[in-house]
Amino acid sequence: MFIDSHCHLDRLDLSRHNHSFAEVVRQAQEQQVNQMLCVSIDLEQFEVMCKTIKDYDNIFASAGVHPMHVDEQPFNEVRLREAASRQRVVAIGETGLDYYYSKEHADAQHESFAGHLRVAGELGMPVIVHTRDAREDTLNLIKQHGNLDTAGVLHCFTESLEMAQAAVEMNYMVSFSGIITFRNAQELRDVVKALPLDRILIETDSPYLAPVPYRGKQNQPAYVTEVARCVAEIRGISIEEVAQATRDNFFRLFSKATPIN
Repeated sequence: MFIDSHCHLDRLDLSRHNHSFAEVVRQAQEQQVNQMLCVSIDLEQFEVMCKTIKDYDNIFASAGVHPMHVDEQPFNEVRLREAASRQRVVAIGETGLDYYYSKEHADAQHESFAGHLRVAGELGMPVIVHTRDAREDTLNLIKQHGNLDTAGVLHCFTESLEMAQAAVEMNYMVSFSGIITFRNAQELRDVVKALPLDRILIETDSPYLAPVPYRGKQNQPAYVTEVARCVAEIRGISIEEVAQATRDNFFRLFSKATPIN
């Protein structure tokens, strides 16, 4: 069985799924994707996200503010703690730094990221980290403010092997999305091959970044099997081994999450 360790189910265009969220879940289960982590990027949208998934015990949640939203949603510790206390919330984030799109808000991003890291450590929860073109600052803030016991994950990883290895040394995991299936992603595939298997997660980041052969379409949790297939090919192992390893890794990291049979 597969787990989609990072998706944004409240952002899906359900008109492509017969206007039915249940259809999204059904299509995932048909591909043996039996559990998912629905990730918050906006506390204004948090209640909508929780309402979307409330009837599905196989879907976990996180609470946090994406770095691209910190200009309109500055760090609010009280609000983050309230969201983190909700049932089935198993992680803090996503949070982090994005200098590719929004370096002009770097100070606000730093404050928000540090706050998320601190709250996560105090609550004993892992952190879901978004990082883009901010390698040194991301690692430094994790070192300064993070709890390396509960650690976290660098999601939808697109950075260097050196950054991935530095994160692993800090007890973090590294999650790969459909980007690894893209023709121009050889350097990223090299990272997949080099990292220890017990430090890898797989994700869709749906509705974004659909893998080959679905590139250009809306992404969905069912497609995480294509990410797993690519990991298996890169590492020369079976897709079943990838499924088992990434499942074990998921529950080791997100210790508040409960497996289903």
